[in-house]
Amino acid sequence: MIEFQHVSFSYEKDRPVLKDLSFHMEKGEKVGLIGPNGAGKSTVMKLLLGLLEGEGKILVDGKELTRAVYEEVRRKLGLVLQNSDNQMFMPTVYEDMIFAPLNYKLSREEAEARVDNILARLHLEDLKYRYNHKISGGEKRMTAIATILAMEPEMLLMDEPTSALDPYYRRIVINTIRSLSQTMLITSHDLDMILDTCSRVILLSDGTIAADGAAKYILYDQALLEKHHLELPLSVMGREKETSAGEPW
Repeated sequence: MIEFQHVSFSYEKDRPVLKDLSFHMEKGEKVGLIGPNGAGKSTVMKLLLGLLEGEGKILVDGKELTRAVYEEVRRKLGLVLQNSDNQMFMPTVYEDMIFAPLNYKLSREEAEARVDNILARLHLEDLKYRYNHKISGGEKRMTAIATILAMEPEMLLMDEPTSALDPYYRRIVINTIRSLSQTMLITSHDLDMILDTCSRVILLSDGTIAADGAAKYILYDQALLEKHHLELPLSVMGREKETSAGEPW
């Protein structure tokens, strides 16, 4: 459903962020896009939505991404931004969540039912009528995710979805991601979350793909991760300590 063909992009001349990037994702795949800071992960997301334009071809659901199809493609894609303040623009959680469903021509009754369903799923019912500027960073992160889920996109792009979350809400997000059937591209420095939710990992480093394969192999490869300034997921480090000690530690 998503394909990059020899995509390059630069914010500044002669300083490429992405270099001849090529990969594809099948329908229903959950792919973790990992890498050190500045690797180009967020840029990939913005290119997919047409917020940036680079060289090469990007295809979404078989259609080349051009200005002529931006509106159609954006209805298929839901992006959870890394900074929730850039996503929440209405006064209350409820108004933010119902905005897109109403603009997608759902009736008020249908839109409200969808909002209530998502809030219940994420255990956020108490936030429904709260003002966005009066909720915590973690609560705002959760409502940003809820807002995108209320759109029911065919494909989900999630940029650091568990950042600023406490363990309780982090687990809810993980369980929600695992339960959804949509195609997903998830960027995160939370490699334990990626291991819990994604079957495939693309390791982006210095604007190119350093590795692409099964999460259970890439996220267990300490030498590969450390070469690209990443560390093993904590859960993997714990298992290695148990194995080396011969007993639980």
